[in-house]
Amino acid sequence: MIHSSISSFAAQARRTPLGRGPFAIVIAEDRTELTTTLDHLTHLGFRRLFLVAPDDVDLPDDIDDASIVEVIRHPTRQPGTAPAIVNALIKLVPDEWIHYCYNAEYLFFPFCEQRRIGEAIAFVMEERRNVVPTFVIDLYAEDLTRYTDAVSLETAHLDSSGYYAETRRNADDEVLDRQLNFYGGLRWRFEEHVPAPKRRIDRSSLFQAMPGLTLNDDHTLSDPEMNTYTCPWHHSMSATVCSFRVAKALRSNPGSRHDVDSFRWHKSTRFFWSSQQLMELGLMEPGQWF
Repeated sequence: MIHSSISSFAAQARRTPLGRGPFAIVIAEDRTELTTTLDHLTHLGFRRLFLVAPDDVDLPDDIDDASIVEVIRHPTRQPGTAPAIVNALIKLVPDEWIHYCYNAEYLFFPFCEQRRIGEAIAFVMEERRNVVPTFVIDLYAEDLTRYTDAVSLETAHLDSSGYYAETRRNADDEVLDRQLNFYGGLRWRFEEHVPAPKRRIDRSSLFQAMPGLTLNDDHTLSDPEMNTYTCPWHHSMSATVCSFRVAKALRSNPGSRHDVDSFRWHKSTRFFWSSQQLMELGLMEPGQWF
């Protein structure tokens, strides 16, 4: 089904409830790897996908009335897109789980090659958590002369180190309990081309839609506990969103594209599309889930 706007989607969902989750939202800023993003989420076991795309982005050929993908036409290249659609969905699916990402981004959670997203969520809820902290790990093509937009699934690389965290404080400069700002990847190495508010790699992108909950513009949630990287009593499961988005932007923006002829450095390593590799690099952890 194709909806002409967020409001028409919400009106239809109020008439015909969306059912059980988990749900995934894909915010399409362009056509790059849109099909593989949707296929990846389908393989993980999300029950329904919501593709948010502007009118000038062509849809994948296999989206039809029988598809689990619903399309919402909405401008996505302007500030506030993610909160607008995520907050609309939160109101429509109370207590269900939501994940959101952009095109050319791929969610990985521990052991996702053998276990589906529903199993991971069931474990997290048994641990009395209603969020899985996610960290955006930048991917980039090995050879930018061959892949000029920096996107290549076959030759994808990532940084094996160079990640760090800083204490998160509130407006009164008080330290927030179990909250940190995380940095690294291309946003760190090319920070002169990335505005300061967009340099963090932490994102609350897999969570339970609680009553009154909202997503903020900085990818945090309105409930402070849901922005913590772990629970008080033991380490929590975390996940990663492996993303070509920053690499693609650095190669397309006029202010940076002429300064970037390669993203490779001595800490680059080939990405094998493996949750085990991400855990071994310390980019996510299983918590108590084995």
